[in-house]
Amino acid sequence: MESETSLLIADELGLVRDGIAQICHTAGWARRIFTCADAASALEIVSAERPSMALIDFQLPGVFSLELVRQLRETGAGARILIMSARGDRKLALETLRAGANGFFLKSSLAAELIEALNRVHAGSLYVSPVLQFEKVFTGTSRDNDRADPVDQLSSREYQVFQLLIEGNRPKDIATRLSLSPKTVDTYRASLMRKLDIYDLPGLVKFAIQRDLITT
Repeated sequence: MESETSLLIADELGLVRDGIAQICHTAGWARRIFTCADAASALEIVSAERPSMALIDFQLPGVFSLELVRQLRETGAGARILIMSARGDRKLALETLRAGANGFFLKSSLAAELIEALNRVHAGSLYVSPVLQFEKVFTGTSRDNDRADPVDQLSSREYQVFQLLIEGNRPKDIATRLSLSPKTVDTYRASLMRKLDIYDLPGLVKFAIQRDLITT
């Protein structure tokens, strides 16, 4: 496959980028490999170099990753997009696919699973790390609890604002990362708080920690 593919690896950590690049070189996966550490560089590389695949870290600095997916799509470069994350929950995987990504990969997975994910996404399939139970990402069902998760009530934009709030971003910064106006961010914030029945930031953070939606 090496002669047919090129790959962008976008991760803030140099060791992660180098490690993934070495895995791909060893597997003979890509003819050309580009690397970068932020969203702006990822957009530039995809537009200029037109790699066939883009492996993007969910916590990439700059533009929020799900907004970055939309912007990458708008370049028209046609790269298949695989989002990788240190944290995996069904809602996050679902919103990643809804945003236009072709797959969601857990960074805790083995090297062989990365190559499988790249192969499947490059071939045109959707991919979600098996531990997340692929079918349940789409059906919205939970093996452990038949009750609806209140997070599932959030729209895609509300979920994105929620994620950035619990990560400690200010509304002004959220507006920049999502390419929205501050007023629109305030509207989404009020709506998501109403749906979750939580009306302050400490409450949102506590809620997220209880559901493993944020690292402590």
